[in-house]
Amino acid sequence: MKIIKRNGAEAVFDIDKIVMAVTKANDAVEEKVRMTPLQIERISQSVQIACEEMGRSPSVEEIQDLVEDEIMQTGAFEVARKYITYRYVQSLKRQTNTTD
Repeated sequence: MKIIKRNGAEAVFDIDKIVMAVTKANDAVEEKVRMTPLQIERISQSVQIACEEMGRSPSVEEIQDLVEDEIMQTGAFEVARKYITYRYVQSLKRQTNTTD
């Protein structure tokens, strides 16, 4: 399966990138509200299945939205907040790095 990167290029879908991103958000919260590695794996697999069911190449933004939804569906709202905040900060960095 392919995805559409922000620059419009196609790339191969890599579930490990989702696992790493969610794990980083998970590691940034207190231990008592963290998800288990199994929950993170299931989130990643659910996102992969949703992408495959689209019948087209999803964009990075669409994939990230799916990840947010899946995290929230598990009830890990603190992890979701960290994930969303990280996305927002990265978006701001990209905007300041443009030469427009």
